[in-house]
Amino acid sequence: MKRAFYILAVFTVLLLGYSFYEAMFAAPTDQMQGDVYRIIYYHVPSAWTAFVFFLTNFVASIVYLIRRNLKADAVAVAAAEIGVVFCTVVLVTGPLWARPVWGIWWTWDWRLTSTFVMWLIYVSYLVLRRFSTGGQMPVLAAALAVFGALDMPLVYFSIWFFRTQHPQPVVGGGGSIDPRMLHVWLLNWAAFLCFAWLVFWKRYQLEVLQQEVEETEALEALLEPGSSR
Repeated sequence: MKRAFYILAVFTVLLLGYSFYEAMFAAPTDQMQGDVYRIIYYHVPSAWTAFVFFLTNFVASIVYLIRRNLKADAVAVAAAEIGVVFCTVVLVTGPLWARPVWGIWWTWDWRLTSTFVMWLIYVSYLVLRRFSTGGQMPVLAAALAVFGALDMPLVYFSIWFFRTQHPQPVVGGGGSIDPRMLHVWLLNWAAFLCFAWLVFWKRYQLEVLQQEVEETEALEALLEPGSSR
């Protein structure tokens, strides 16, 4: 497993470097927005990656609620952390693009607001996991994760159902995009997914180890003299 991790790590570094070159230098310049549009090669892949890991968190939380499987709980925690990181990138890069294009940093339209609410929900999930104690904490966290997942369809479909300043999708929304731009778009997404998977891999292993330590400490506490008093 270590060898596979290092091979994937090397591949990911090379892919990130190549995708950066393609995004910043090789991809054609947008005729209307100029070079500022290049931020979409990080903004959109980050959003897609966040959705992938929030969905992973949702599925793992459902599995935990049904089976009380600790490994599913570890998957849920690790996935939520990765999702929050990439969703944060989305919320940072969005205003960086909006300021020169819209003339404002932020507007409370449906797409932006629902994305921010989704971020707050999963940050709350991580805060609950970090500072709450007790046997019911994983159950409460899993329930919150399921609730948070309900916001994902609203984020995705908001630009179809509501009036919003956010641009309409050019992939899967009836729009069009230069094939060279789409190629770079998908290349960066692949690089982000590889990087996210590497971090998720290690974070999951760390969470499983933490669970084992907690179980060992609980057993030692039960076996200590006088622990039944």
